[in-house]
Amino acid sequence: MLSQAIGAVLPAALAVALSPFPLIVIVLILSGAQGRRNGLLFATGWIFGLTVSATLVSLLFGGADDPGSTSSAIADWGRVLAGGALIGLGARTWWKRPRAGERAEPPRWMASLDDATAGRALLLGALLSGANPKNLILTASAATSIVEAGAQDVGLIVAVAVFVLIASCTVIGAVGVQLVGGARAASFLDGVKRFMVDNSTVITVIVLLLLGASVLGDGLSGLCR
Repeated sequence: MLSQAIGAVLPAALAVALSPFPLIVIVLILSGAQGRRNGLLFATGWIFGLTVSATLVSLLFGGADDPGSTSSAIADWGRVLAGGALIGLGARTWWKRPRAGERAEPPRWMASLDDATAGRALLLGALLSGANPKNLILTASAATSIVEAGAQDVGLIVAVAVFVLIASCTVIGAVGVQLVGGARAASFLDGVKRFMVDNSTVITVIVLLLLGASVLGDGLSGLCR
């Protein structure tokens, strides 16, 4: 059951990890005057936000491992709605993409991240992971899959922990590169940031459409059982 639960959360976890937005934010934070401190705090908040949201969903749908239960039906309908929302968000992102000759730029508020306070870095990490609508959908889908796989007690904790670690691997990796690489890491992280900014639309659209189709398909399959 544990291996099945872990396998079920991998797509959603990778989709969270590959989202360009948090990676751009963490690189901007790491490039600031208190980059190491704020980077660690952002990563801590990020992990905390994912853990809380995944745990709450797991508790909410505790009976979803029974295909005939109300919790299971709600979870399947939730997947259908979530999958449709992800596909719609992907289409909207593509429609609003920068046109030829235009350059994608991060939101203006990101410019102030280089001098963010410790509290703001911690709070921003928690909000971007736990309160971001796209992440909430992905986390809810992963947590429901864990419950439906029958993982309980220690198995449930391990599966949630695996999801959180995989979903946080890019944020943790960026902080690790900064801590180990020092000054040499700055140019590497800046290159990663530029790549993510330039290709954020394509990456986001592909992730949203593929995962949206997967979540929608799982929901429809569950309803037809």
